[in-house]
Amino acid sequence: MKQVLQNLRSGATEVAQVPAPGLGGNDVLIQSCKTLISAGTEKMLVEFGQASLIGKAKAQPDKVKQVLDKIRTDGLMPTLEAVFNRLDEPLPLGYCNAGVVLEVGRNVTEFKPGDRVISNGAHAEIVAVPKLLCAKIPDGVGDEQAAFTVLASIGLQGIRLAQPTLGETVVVYGLGLIGLITTQMLAASGCNVIGIDINDERLKLAERFGAKAINGAAGDPVAVVNAKTDARGADAVLITASAKTDEIVHQAAEMSRKRGRIVLVGVVGLNLRRTDFYEKELTFQVSCSYGPGRYDDAYERGGNDYPFGFVRWTEQRNFEAILGMLATDRLSLDGLITHRYPIADAPEAYATVQSDRAALGVILDYPEAADRTQRIALPASGDAPKAGRAVVGVIGAGNFSKMTLMPAMSKTDAQLKYVADLRGDSAQHLAGKFSVAHAVTDYKMMLDDGEVNAVLIAVGHNLHAKFVCEALAAGKHAFVEKPLAMNVDEIKQVIEAASASPGRHVMVGFNRRFSPHIEKIKQLLVGRGEPLAMTMTVNAGHIPPDVWVHDPLRGGGRIVGEACHFIDLLAYLAGSKVRSVAAHQMGEGVAVKEDKMSISLGFEDGSVGTVNYFANGSKAYAKENLEVYSDQRVLHMYNFRRTTGYGFSGFKKFKTSRQDKGHSAEFAAFVERVADGGGPLIPLDDLVNVTLASFAAMTAAAEGRTVNIAQEYAGVLTGSPGA
Repeated sequence: MKQVLQNLRSGATEVAQVPAPGLGGNDVLIQSCKTLISAGTEKMLVEFGQASLIGKAKAQPDKVKQVLDKIRTDGLMPTLEAVFNRLDEPLPLGYCNAGVVLEVGRNVTEFKPGDRVISNGAHAEIVAVPKLLCAKIPDGVGDEQAAFTVLASIGLQGIRLAQPTLGETVVVYGLGLIGLITTQMLAASGCNVIGIDINDERLKLAERFGAKAINGAAGDPVAVVNAKTDARGADAVLITASAKTDEIVHQAAEMSRKRGRIVLVGVVGLNLRRTDFYEKELTFQVSCSYGPGRYDDAYERGGNDYPFGFVRWTEQRNFEAILGMLATDRLSLDGLITHRYPIADAPEAYATVQSDRAALGVILDYPEAADRTQRIALPASGDAPKAGRAVVGVIGAGNFSKMTLMPAMSKTDAQLKYVADLRGDSAQHLAGKFSVAHAVTDYKMMLDDGEVNAVLIAVGHNLHAKFVCEALAAGKHAFVEKPLAMNVDEIKQVIEAASASPGRHVMVGFNRRFSPHIEKIKQLLVGRGEPLAMTMTVNAGHIPPDVWVHDPLRGGGRIVGEACHFIDLLAYLAGSKVRSVAAHQMGEGVAVKEDKMSISLGFEDGSVGTVNYFANGSKAYAKENLEVYSDQRVLHMYNFRRTTGYGFSGFKKFKTSRQDKGHSAEFAAFVERVADGGGPLIPLDDLVNVTLASFAAMTAAAEGRTVNIAQEYAGVLTGSPGA
C-alpha cells in the first residue's frame, strides 16, 4: 500500500510502498477515502526536516542538552550514532482520516466492517487505529467534510477550556484551518467573535462565518479589540496561530478584560510578562490536542474509556460532537477546501502547503481499492542461505531494534530474512536499511518459513513469553529481549514450551555479561579464594509514571523489565544462582517508588550482591557503575568504558575506546551457536532463576521480608530443565 513519509534527516517527503498494517486487539483497520493535510502541524514537521542540523538543534534546545549529557557519559561516537539513527527514521505524516472499516480487533465491538469512520490515522491507503480514536460518520456527511473532524476537535477542546458563555466576546488569534473552524463553532454558540490574522482572504472567510475581522498587520489589534468592546476587553482569547514571537501572548493579555481567559491552541513564543497577567489576574492555559485521553496510553492504546458521568468530553466524544455539528449543518467546511491531490502526488501537495499563501484545506484522495498485502520483498544482499547458517527473523521494529539489535546483527554471519512489526513503515525502513529480504506486518509469516531457524523478539514485555513459546513451537531458536516473562504463569509456559522443543534454545538479552569489561573482571577473579561482595549502582533515569513500562500489565515495572539485567550480571560474576532476595524501595513522596530500590542478593556459593537501581539521579552522571570486592582486592567498572583494579598484581586499568555493553558480542555468540550447534549460551534454569529473583525483589520490597527463591517458587523450579 502507499503511505506518505517524512525523513527528518533529509527533509524529503515521499510516497512509499509499505506493507499494510497489522491489527491489534483494540484496533480498527480502515481503508482511507480522504485525508486532510494539517497546514499547521504538518507544515512545521516538514520544515523541521528540511532544516540543517544546526537549525534542528536551535529548534530543540532541550534535546541539545540531553545530547551533551549523553556525550559526557557515553562518549561522542555512540551519541552521534544514536542521534543520526533517530533522524533517519521516517515519520508518518497525517492525523485527519476518513475511511471505511475493513476489519476490527478482537476487543472491538463498537465498529464493524463497512462502517464509515473518521480517525487520527495517517496519510496511508490503510491504517490501523485504536478504537477510542475513531468515530462513526453520520449519514449525509461527506468524506471530505468528515476528514476535518480531528483537526476541528483541536479547536473544540480549546473552546471547552475557555468556557465561553452566550453573548461573551471571544477573540480568535490566527485564522488558519483551526482558527476558522473555531470561529464558526463560537459563532454557533452565540458568542461575539473577533478574528485576527494578516491574510486578507482568511479575514474574509472569518467575516463570512460571523466574525468581526482585524488585520493584525494593518494597525494595532489591541486598540481595535478595545474599541469593539467599549474598552472593556475580550472575555476570552483563543490563540490558534503558529509563530515564534512572544508578542502574540502579550497582545492577547492586553486585549483581555480583567480576569479574562487566554487559551493557547497553537504554537507561539511563551516568554510571558508577569505584569500582563498580574494586573488583570488573567488565566492562561495550554490546550492539549483533541481533549481528555490524549497521550494517555491506557485510554488510547488500552481502550479504557473514561466514565461518561465524570469526563463528559473525551477526545472521542469531541470527534462525535464535531460530526454531529456537520450532520446538522451547524458547521460548514466545504469553503475551506482549496486543493485536492491524489495520494500519489502527496509531495506536490506538501509543496503547495509550504509555498501557497492561499492554501487552506488540502485534501488527499485515495483509490477505491487498496493493496492489503502484509509482505514487501526487498532487494537483499547475499545468496540463498547456506546449510548450517543462521537464518533470522526479527519481531519488533522499535527503538531497541533500530538502535542496537539490527546494527549488531548486521555485523554477524546471519542471514536476516524478516523484520516484522504491526507498523508497515517501521518494518520496511528497518528491513531496507539492513538489507533484510522481507518486511512484514504478520510475524507468523516468519514462523511458517522453514528456512528461518531463529527468531529475535523485541516487542512489548507483555508479549515476550507468548512469542518465545510460539517460536519454540514452530521449531525456532528464540532470542528475547529482557525480561523473559512478567509473572510466574508465563515462566511455567516458557519452561513447558522449552521442554516440548528439545534442541531449541531460549536466550534472554542479558548482554552485560558479554561486555569486554565483564570478561576482564571474570578473568581476574579466576582462582579467587572466597565469595564475592558486589555492588551494582544504576543511575536509571526518570521515566514519567504514565509511560507503559510502569504498567503492571504491559511493562511489568522497571525492576522486572530492566533491573533483571544487573541481577544476571552479578549471578554471572559469582558463577552461582540467586538463593535469597531482600529489597527496600523508596517510601511515600514520589510518584513511582519501585524504580528507586535497593536489592540485596544472597547467592548459593555464599557471595552477596547489591543492586542499587535509582531513577532519581542526574543524566549528567554515568548510568552504570560496578564494584567487586574479593581477597583484599577491588575492581571498579565505570559505565562500561573503564575498569580499574586495586590490589591486583600486574593489572591496574582496562579501557575501551567507546562504551561497550556487550551487545555485539552477545548477538555474534548467539548466531554462532545457532549455526554451529551446542548448548545454550545461558542455561534455561539460570534464566529462570534471574527472572524469579526480579519477581522476588518486588515481593520483598512490598512485603518487607526476605524471599527464599527455592521455597517461594518451588512449583516453578520443579519443572525447570536443569533444576
